Amino acid sequence: MSPVGLSCCSRWLSRFKTIYSRSTVVSFSSTATTTTPPNENETPSSRPAPPPIRVALTESAGRGVFATGRIGAGDTIHSAKPLVSHPSLSAINTVCYYCLKKIQTFSGSQRQGVSFCCEKCKESSKVFYDVEKKADWLDFDDYCRTEGMKYPLLVKRLACMVISGAAQANIVDILQPASLTQEMILKMEEGFRLLQSAFSKANIRKEHTSFLTKQWYTAVLARIRINAFRIDLAGGVYEDLLSLAAASVEAESAVGNAIYMLPSFYNHDCDPNTHIVWIENADAKLKALHDIEEGEELRICYIDASMSCDARQSILSQGFGFKCNCLRCLSGD
Repeated sequence: MSPVGLSCCSRWLSRFKTIYSRSTVVSFSSTATTTTPPNENETPSSRPAPPPIRVALTESAGRGVFATGRIGAGDTIHSAKPLVSHPSLSAINTVCYYCLKKIQTFSGSQRQGVSFCCEKCKESSKVFYDVEKKADWLDFDDYCRTEGMKYPLLVKRLACMVISGAAQANIVDILQPASLTQEMILKMEEGFRLLQSAFSKANIRKEHTSFLTKQWYTAVLARIRINAFRIDLAGGVYEDLLSLAAASVEAESAVGNAIYMLPSFYNHDCDPNTHIVWIENADAKLKALHDIEEGEELRICYIDASMSCDARQSILSQGFGFKCNCLRCLSGD
């Protein structure tokens, strides 16, 4: 399970002052969360070692991520590229439509339409944009904007990827779904209707959209609901966690949302030992907040840890469907 939004808090800043450590990036690579394309010139010995972690069942919280070796405070545990990402509608003219990197605009000017930060992102976006630009998304975007919904945008992008053949329709099935009430399901129907209508009006062949059923739409949205990360860019280059945390705290607003494979297996703790950060784009970095011993579970905080215990419990119960029994909550802190 993973956070809908992650906020840095002042509680962690004092801890960061005592754990300065230069980070060594360890890339995570698999068929689901590829961070770096394979290099044909690389030899097995020259490739980065896999991160010192494994996914296993926990006693009470389903799957979790555990250390397979000692991880030092401040170390970068692994990085991950998103399975699917999408910029916020409010940021769509100011960030790269593919990687969500902020794009500099000249004073007094305002870009219209989507843009890309580089040719590589423009080329990479073809996995969804070649399909997406065939349709008119005005009604769908207005629905998301009016209802204050951000996750249907991720479903739209994933659907375009499936239509283009770049993704399997069941790519997110491994992720844990949220429990949906009948009221929630009924509210999702309008988004499904608008998505289906946009593809139909664009004359996308029916055999390419056969996966797009109400059941598929609802199931994907149920998984995105509790596995999506809000992307708050820290910006710049940071050599220690203190300055990185401070930059994250000062970030003005989210530039978009994304879902990942491996980071979605991290469980929650209100006093976490691991932190997820975004520096310049939607590529996530998982960093150790303090020393982590072999066999210890790695946990992140899904919400703003500076809130009171009652507030945290309320948000976790309503937004994620569980009661937190971490040591901090049990002590009433």
